[in-house]
Amino acid sequence: MANVSVYNMEGKEVGTIELNDSIFGVKINEHLVHMAVVRQLANRRQGTQKAKTRAEVSGGGKKPWRQKGTGHARQGSNRSPQWKGGGVVFAPTPRDYSFKMNRKERRAALTSALTSRVEDNKFIVVDELKFDEIKTKSFKTVLDNLNINKALVVLEDGNLNAEISARNIADIKTARTNTINVYDVLKYNTVIATKAAVADIEEVYA
Repeated sequence: MANVSVYNMEGKEVGTIELNDSIFGVKINEHLVHMAVVRQLANRRQGTQKAKTRAEVSGGGKKPWRQKGTGHARQGSNRSPQWKGGGVVFAPTPRDYSFKMNRKERRAALTSALTSRVEDNKFIVVDELKFDEIKTKSFKTVLDNLNINKALVVLEDGNLNAEISARNIADIKTARTNTINVYDVLKYNTVIATKAAVADIEEVYA
């Protein structure tokens, strides 16, 4: 099992923790990681773009001028694409960009992402993140003690003071153990997790 250091809120090392190899020590599957990121970004797309084709724009029922003898190019409708107010060629229509991944594939992608963070020494465990009140300055002090400026902070359920305290800090995102995803794990430079959050992750995904 991989051993990582455990830090307190003052940034001092207070021990170590063994991470479950079935989550934090798997063989990295880059294909599934890529697929998971593409899936998440695709599922965010609204797919509501729309433009009218020549069949949908109004007008155009009459031939603009007779076929021959005018000196103009022949035209059958003033709503053809080359006309102002005409329809759009190959116009975009609403569509669903989302696609599915199997549950085992999603789990393998997430464990691969977490493993990559552990291997790159970008997975930091803190013993706890407890605040008596909601205060952004207090959370920022903890980040400065850990020398962190862009991170995904994984918290255990019910830690609202820490969750709300980090809300207004740039480049910091909080997530609960049941909401972590591959995109966020890879987007941020570092993943910070409390010991309680690590235990929850190992319980859910082991």
